[in-house]
Amino acid sequence: MRSVTVSAIAGAAILLSLPAARAADMPAPMMYHAPAEDFGGWYLRGDIGMSNQKAKLHHPAFDETASYNHVFDSFGSAPIFGVGIGYQFNSWLRVDVTGEYRGGSNYSGFGYYSTGSDEYTGKKTEWVGMVNAYADLGTWWCVTPFVGVGVGFAYNTISNFIDINAVTGGAYYAEDNSKMNFAWALHAGLAYKVTPGLTIELAYRYLDLGSAATGPGRSYDGAITNGRPFEFNDLVSHDVKLGVRWALEPEPTPMPRPVQLPPLMRKG
Repeated sequence: MRSVTVSAIAGAAILLSLPAARAADMPAPMMYHAPAEDFGGWYLRGDIGMSNQKAKLHHPAFDETASYNHVFDSFGSAPIFGVGIGYQFNSWLRVDVTGEYRGGSNYSGFGYYSTGSDEYTGKKTEWVGMVNAYADLGTWWCVTPFVGVGVGFAYNTISNFIDINAVTGGAYYAEDNSKMNFAWALHAGLAYKVTPGLTIELAYRYLDLGSAATGPGRSYDGAITNGRPFEFNDLVSHDVKLGVRWALEPEPTPMPRPVQLPPLMRKG
C-alpha cells in the first residue's frame, strides 16, 4: 500500500513538471513599441486673419505751420489672406515663403491750427511677401508653441485720400499711389497637430510695413493743382491669424516593431 502511494505522488510530480518544461522550450513572448517619429518634408499653408494698424501722417506743411497740431491717426481693422510653401527640417526648425493680400483699411485723422482744422480720410491696402523661419519649442498634448522671424517686402497703396477743412470749407484730393518697402516681422503662436498631415495654427504677428504715401493732389477750387504728397510713416500692424499647414508627403503611421524578451527561466 505504501509503495502505491509513493508511486502516485511521484507520477503527479512528473505531470506537473511537464508544462514548466514546455514553457522553457517555447519561444519568448513578443512585445512591441513604435519607432521614433520622423520629421521633415514639404508643406503648403493657408492663413486668414485681421490687422490692427498704426501710422503717423506727415506733410511738409505741418513743419511750415508753427501753430499746427496733429491730434490723431486711426486705421480700421482689415482682413488678411495668405498662402505659402515651406519645409520642415527637423523637430524644431522650419522655413516657409508666404504671400498675402491685406484688404482695405479705412483711415481717419484730425489736426488743427490757428485759422482752421483738417479732417483726413482714405484707404490703405498692401501686398506682402515674406521669407519666415520658425523655432518649434516642444510638443505637449499635440500642442507646439513656436516663435519666428521674417523678412521681405510690402507694396503699400493709399487711395481715396481727402483732406477737408471744415472751417474754411476747403477740400484737397490726392491721387492714388503705391510704394514698395522693406518689411520685417516677429511671430509667436501655438500649433495643434490634428493628423500626421494636418496642423492648425493660432498666431500673433508684429509686422513693420515701412511707409506709404499719397500721389500729388489738387484742391476742389483749383487753387492747388499739384500739391505735395502726404506721407504715412512708421507703418506697423499687430495681426492675429488662423493658419493651416498640409504636409505634401505626410509620414505614414508607423508599424510596431517587435522586441523579443529573454526566454523564461525554469528553476530546479
